[in-house]
Amino acid sequence: MSDSHLVFDRAVKRRQRERAARFGDEFDFLRAAAAERLLDRLDDIRRSFPLALVQGCTAEWLQPHLKGRGGIETLVSADMVGQGSRHVVADEEFLPFGGNRFDLVIALLNLHWINDLPGALIQIRQALKPDGLFLGAMFGGATLSELRQCWLAAEAELEGGASPRVSPMAETLDGAALLQRAGFALPVADNEKLTVTYADAFRLMRDLRGMGETNATAGRRRSFTRRATLFRMAELYQQRFAGPDGRIPATFEIVMLTGWYPHESQQKPLRPGSAKTSLAQALGTEERSRGDRPLR
Repeated sequence: MSDSHLVFDRAVKRRQRERAARFGDEFDFLRAAAAERLLDRLDDIRRSFPLALVQGCTAEWLQPHLKGRGGIETLVSADMVGQGSRHVVADEEFLPFGGNRFDLVIALLNLHWINDLPGALIQIRQALKPDGLFLGAMFGGATLSELRQCWLAAEAELEGGASPRVSPMAETLDGAALLQRAGFALPVADNEKLTVTYADAFRLMRDLRGMGETNATAGRRRSFTRRATLFRMAELYQQRFAGPDGRIPATFEIVMLTGWYPHESQQKPLRPGSAKTSLAQALGTEERSRGDRPLR
């Protein structure tokens, strides 16, 4: 991908993730929440996935969350930062694995920082065995909507323009389409919004820094933020969104993705016109042709 088409600066994101890794588990509450929601899906699948790959965290971090789910015997991790006996340091945009190796791939809050998301999903599909499962969680378009609004308003008011402060993120409706485009079968995308409250905007930004989720857009402003603009943003946040207790909300939308490597044993859609029961019969009503409809 040419530099002109890059949305995110992956080198900056790597440095941010390396810095966040030094904090240990202190800021992992959103990652833990996303992991729990993804792994709950394994409870509904009566199958075992002996060899699994996880992106977005180390195998050692995810292991305690598994609790025997999915029949996972060996868990390998591949991420731009991290360490461990079963961890491979690799850019998620260039997976270093041969084809059809894993029974399960989990992507945990890392896909929203990838430039070529369709390409990354294709690589994930190619890493799966036939009938292998992909589970992904990424931040969606409603994430940090309050912070985005206040940055735009503060910069427009004090600086006469605005720069990208919050990453652009995919919408839930885009998720299934992206999975289908990448060649997954039975693609499903759904979302859940989590609201975290803070004493002020500075506490929120501290958490974002600790999570490695600060701005890494390629078009971001490279100069230091003006002190007046920063404080105006925080003031607007308080004015517009603070609750009766004075605390401000921060919205995090988690988009969950599910897809399978195609296999002949999977369910297939029926051929158009092959149904043996009409919709009218199913609804207990009378079927009419377009010409029989009463005039209004």
